[in-house]
Amino acid sequence: MGNLDWALIRSFLAVADAGSLSAAARATGISQPTLGRHVQAIEAALRVQLFARIAQGLVLTDAGHALLPAARAMGQAAADLAMTAKSQSAGIAGTVRLTASRVVAHFLLPPILARLREAEPGIEIELVPSDTSENLLFGEADIALRMYRPTQPDLVARHLGDLPLGLYAAKTYLDRRGRPQTIAELMTLDFIGQDRMDQIIRVMAALGMQVDRGFFPVRCDDPLTYQELVRAGAGLGGILRRVGDADPVLERVDLVPDLPSLPVWLTAAPRLRQSPRLALVWDALADAFTA
Repeated sequence: MGNLDWALIRSFLAVADAGSLSAAARATGISQPTLGRHVQAIEAALRVQLFARIAQGLVLTDAGHALLPAARAMGQAAADLAMTAKSQSAGIAGTVRLTASRVVAHFLLPPILARLREAEPGIEIELVPSDTSENLLFGEADIALRMYRPTQPDLVARHLGDLPLGLYAAKTYLDRRGRPQTIAELMTLDFIGQDRMDQIIRVMAALGMQVDRGFFPVRCDDPLTYQELVRAGAGLGGILRRVGDADPVLERVDLVPDLPSLPVWLTAAPRLRQSPRLALVWDALADAFTA
């Protein structure tokens, strides 16, 4: 494999992990035809079939499974090389790749990053709004803001606090339907639920409200669209208080005091903390969320 272009090996790993060319294209940003050509090229170079086609996509052959550990080792080595180089950069100027949940990236980070850019114009920010877990150890992002405690032991992590949730409705909706005074009255109103996820059902069950998917007349898994549905008056929904309280369209319904909070964890690969640029962005984010 010494003569193989690293791009081919990276595409092989992406397709192996995703299970199809289309899913790998979405995960990597590389076009599906390019990934297909890369797979064909690496199979031709090695003179072995790495994938078998099935109705659901692509599966590894025995030869593909045999080569996968070596390919992963090369991927880790490439990530180690990039992170070591980045950690040795003594200057402040340069790029920092930051990933955060779509809600945090959309509602909370823009003013924080604007202040950071004003203070440090030499720093360039690549913001990746994503509700999936980018692999910091493989260099997919430099710093991550996550709504759960990271489990990988090799990461540097700091708990920045918790973001409380509130139950909100559009003021126009409450004007039309009335403002509930009891839980019984609350349960007669429309709630916005999730489509394929069940977090809201589980939270309501923990609060003593036993409902099923059919309880929700409107269902959506996308968090940004979900909030717009609440703002438009489609029903009640859970929103971060830091966001909902600042929205003049919304009104908090305070009949359910025990709504959970979402933890905020700042996470990075340990060697990146040796970079002054990464350390500066890390500290700026920590200060903003703990203020």
